[in-house]
Amino acid sequence: MGETDYIRLLDGAHHLLKAPLIVVWDRLSTHISKTMKALVAERDWLTVVLLPGYAPDLNPVEGLWAHIKRSLANLAARTLSELETLLRKRLKALQYRHRLLGGFLAGTGLALDRPDGP
Repeated sequence: MGETDYIRLLDGAHHLLKAPLIVVWDRLSTHISKTMKALVAERDWLTVVLLPGYAPDLNPVEGLWAHIKRSLANLAARTLSELETLLRKRLKALQYRHRLLGGFLAGTGLALDRPDGP
């Protein structure tokens, strides 16, 4: 999608919602181009927040991959298929370790609040 595609999408959403929009974008070149900045500036109802370029300390997946990589430290897989099978097994096992997964999130300092309660 190009700048005009994104703006058309946002204009349409604004028209349907009849409310201001806040958009959180990564730093895709289309999102940060001069053209996009000009198009956003023309819309007082649109607020754009850019994510940091690279912030592993805010990404719980970084902790998960670090955990997985440590478990593979001395592995010498013979084939790519063997490595893939092992990774799938380790990731599958992690999905049942809720405390560990929660630890990856806690390590970021971010909170995951449920909208229906505490």
